[in-house]
Amino acid sequence: MLLEARMAQPVTEAEAIRLARELYGHEVSARALPGEYDDNFHLTSADGHGFVLKVMHPAREHSFIDLQCRALTHLAQRAPHLPLPRVRPNRSGELFTAIAAADGLTRLVWLLTFVNGTVLAEVRPHTPELLGDLGRFLGEMDAALQSFTHAAARRELKWDSSRAGWIKDYIQHIAGSKRRALVEKFLALYEAEVLPALPRLRRSVIYGDANDHNVLVSDPWPQPRKVVGVIDFGDMHQGLVASEPAIAAAYAILGKEEPLQAAAAIVAGYHGAFPLNELEFSVLYALIGARLAVSVTNSAHRKTIKPDDPYVTVSEASAWEALERLEKIQPRFAHYTFRAACGLPPVPQGEKIKQWLHGNAGTAASILEVDLRTAPNVVLDLSVGSTLLGANPRASGTPALSEKIFHEMKRAGVSVGVGRYDEPRLLYTSPLFGESSNPTDERRTVHLGMDLFLQPGAPLSAPLDGVVHIVANNSAPLDYGPMVILRHETSGGEEFFTLYGHLSKDSLARLAAGTRVARGQPFARVGSTQENGGWTPHVHFQIILDLLDLGTGFPGVAYASQRSLWTSLSPDPNLLLGIPADRFPAKEAAVSETLVARRAFLGKNLSISYQRPLKIVRGWMQYLYDNAGRAYLDVYNNVPLVGHSHPRVVEAAQAQLALLNTNTRYLHDNVNRYAERLTRLLPESLRVCFFVNSGGEANELALRLARAHTGREDIIVLEHAYHGNTNTLIDISPYKFDGPGGRGKRPWVHVAPLADDYRGAYRRDDKQAGAKYARHVSEILERTKAEGRGIAAYIAETLPSVGGQIVFPPGYLAEVYRHMREAGAVCIADEVQVGFGRLGTHFWGFETQGVVPDIVVLGKPIGNAFPLAAVITTTEIADSFNNGMEFFSTFGGNPVACAVGLAVLDVLEAEHLQQHALRVGGHLIEDLKTLQARHALIGDVRGSGLFLGIDFVLDRETREPAPFEASYVVNRLRDRGILAGTDGPHHNVIKLRPPLVFSAGDADLFAKTLDDILQEDAAQPSR
Repeated sequence: MLLEARMAQPVTEAEAIRLARELYGHEVSARALPGEYDDNFHLTSADGHGFVLKVMHPAREHSFIDLQCRALTHLAQRAPHLPLPRVRPNRSGELFTAIAAADGLTRLVWLLTFVNGTVLAEVRPHTPELLGDLGRFLGEMDAALQSFTHAAARRELKWDSSRAGWIKDYIQHIAGSKRRALVEKFLALYEAEVLPALPRLRRSVIYGDANDHNVLVSDPWPQPRKVVGVIDFGDMHQGLVASEPAIAAAYAILGKEEPLQAAAAIVAGYHGAFPLNELEFSVLYALIGARLAVSVTNSAHRKTIKPDDPYVTVSEASAWEALERLEKIQPRFAHYTFRAACGLPPVPQGEKIKQWLHGNAGTAASILEVDLRTAPNVVLDLSVGSTLLGANPRASGTPALSEKIFHEMKRAGVSVGVGRYDEPRLLYTSPLFGESSNPTDERRTVHLGMDLFLQPGAPLSAPLDGVVHIVANNSAPLDYGPMVILRHETSGGEEFFTLYGHLSKDSLARLAAGTRVARGQPFARVGSTQENGGWTPHVHFQIILDLLDLGTGFPGVAYASQRSLWTSLSPDPNLLLGIPADRFPAKEAAVSETLVARRAFLGKNLSISYQRPLKIVRGWMQYLYDNAGRAYLDVYNNVPLVGHSHPRVVEAAQAQLALLNTNTRYLHDNVNRYAERLTRLLPESLRVCFFVNSGGEANELALRLARAHTGREDIIVLEHAYHGNTNTLIDISPYKFDGPGGRGKRPWVHVAPLADDYRGAYRRDDKQAGAKYARHVSEILERTKAEGRGIAAYIAETLPSVGGQIVFPPGYLAEVYRHMREAGAVCIADEVQVGFGRLGTHFWGFETQGVVPDIVVLGKPIGNAFPLAAVITTTEIADSFNNGMEFFSTFGGNPVACAVGLAVLDVLEAEHLQQHALRVGGHLIEDLKTLQARHALIGDVRGSGLFLGIDFVLDRETREPAPFEASYVVNRLRDRGILAGTDGPHHNVIKLRPPLVFSAGDADLFAKTLDDILQEDAAQPSR
């Protein structure tokens, strides 16, 4: 034991410099590195090359160092692509040197190249992709080490998983009976699962110590981060191949709330590089537990010898926590999870059982009085994207669900309705379907059985011979209500189960575990709504291949992230029911399939948000839902102003569409009512309305109005502006014409500086900033006049959004409008983004500047995502436009669009959403200002109400934009269930423009999540 060696004096940095010069001929500087036994130094040569000088503890044997040196040399030859340390021979060509140290003891010295990287312990987050890359790295290394042998590798090592049983005699040192019992449990599992398999498990030289202080990771940029090396080969030994990913997984799960996810990422990466066999998969969980058990037992024993040694307890607390979490995972479930992560059938015997079921389906009895193979029935769509259920997840449950289901059955003229297997649903609203109170956390949504909706009291029969395994008729398990599980066997002796949920309690009174039930024998009845928690009368029928010792706790609904695993454990019940395939609607395309089809049929430059695209199929108020039922808090989409699928807006559209929708060549009161309501909200001079379908169409019309009124062509716009996607609007949008694919500025377009008082020429500390920015507009007017050109209009968003959520300095628009009107030009206010109370303080953006425009453009939010937009102007300008050329928009101002617009105004007023935006926006700004004080990446927080921008910078003094970090944060927010986006000329501003129903609780969730993400490595402004 190293502890038995007499104490060695530490080697100094000066001695390290001397050794580097004398042994290797290098002139270097030296910095001591931390180490438990040995003295290690980071050396830097004059030309910038880095090395690690290792001066070993006197107790280290020559053969032990030779093992490491020769293994690294072997890896350099067999796996040169791996960025591992390279051994540098001394001047005599030797891999290491024995020296007499200053304390008179013999020390072994060797030199390695320095591998740049950050230790995994200092990296956040440990993403599945990064952990998978660690598994890949270890797998490639072990694959190369298969051909390496060394006598010293066959050493006794307490960390060798094949010797983990040594802890049996040391468990007594663990304080606390609960903790001792925990270690004993994992030791018993090791003895039951691993020890009998040892003769058949592969062995090879393995690295054996992939803890997060030995793994090196690349810099945060570029993304994604990769493993760039491992250090400290002191635990290398001839061990179990399966121990390598198990040891790495044991360390990877430290501090993780979802240990199995982290472990599975390691295993999947390793298997992809160096495939594991069936036996190795089966012992992984036990090996992970054994490694942690060895770690805590070793710490407990070492504390009795060296109680103050920090290396003894460095990871003890997190190891105990990991063991406690690991204990809650059923070992076979872990086994299946690892297989699923590696793309293998999760349940090894699953395919055999499914083949048997398929082969015997023809002789299986119907579980109902009618045979579903021939009897008429209707397959219902209860999925996340079902149009049957409506948008509100809460309204999708009972009793509304019952009414809709029976309506569909009645319409189809059938007595049986079928709820599909493997269908993601939002029906399960109980908190027990999601352990977190955070609405954006994943919930269980994927249905693992089939529902057969029919009258209560209907008898149920066994499809196959079986034995009653479980009867639950006193309590109602969450997923099933009163239930029965029957146990069956295939002809080959494989066990499986069928489950029947939502039964009548009375019908189960005489049924007991162990009772034999013959094929076709009735054994229970369908329960009523009252005895099944309000659910529509139905039987939930499920096949289960392994109950996982869960009994009545076996889920009937699974997490979508574990879909392949749970559907393997519970295969399609239609294997026994036999409902013809042509009765089922086509299965919804997977995200990958939808993406492929989009790329095939839609334009390639139609952008998609986020690095991992989302397939959104439902929206409700401030939430969007993907095809798997995951909720996303929408902090980005300003178009659904009063909330996604607001029922009052939906009802208005439905009612009018069911009656009439036509164009404005016919008289209709809706368009008049809507025009009157809109103009009542605007200054007195703005009284004439033109209705169109989009903000782009409205801006195009606004330019026509201005040109018709002034008789001029030229337009003044702002830097980075964007006003729409027509040819003309691209021509007045520097964001487009100065960007990729743009054709540059047209002669009739004049670009004024964006009045950005954070990053622009004039800053907030300058009280004249607004007037100074406006002076540039005046200079354009003077220049164009001298050139003989006439300006028709100045057009700007009153708070530029694409420009970076800009708030103009005080007085800016007042001065601009004064200059424009003195020149006989028209002032156009683009209110598409900020109108209708979003700013909280004012209903319109131009009001914040104390001005009245000549033309106002409205779009997007005006119809809460329904195609509706408007141009509102003065009588004088409208009269100029009435020049003999007819204006007509086929769909503009149609009765349905105007009914929607009226409903939006009703909701804004009834729900006091402007005041709500002011209150919630002020709360959020305070939270963001607090974050700004803590995180250097946040350079500026600006905006009003629920129109806010967070400007990310690399340096607060220079205000250098941080676009990569902004993109990273937005994508991490998406991972955490929050949708945001970036904008601004540098794409470094996170824009926050949620539906106005966004609450203070939503603001708190956003701020907390952002705070978490800003503590991650890639969110540090270090480049």
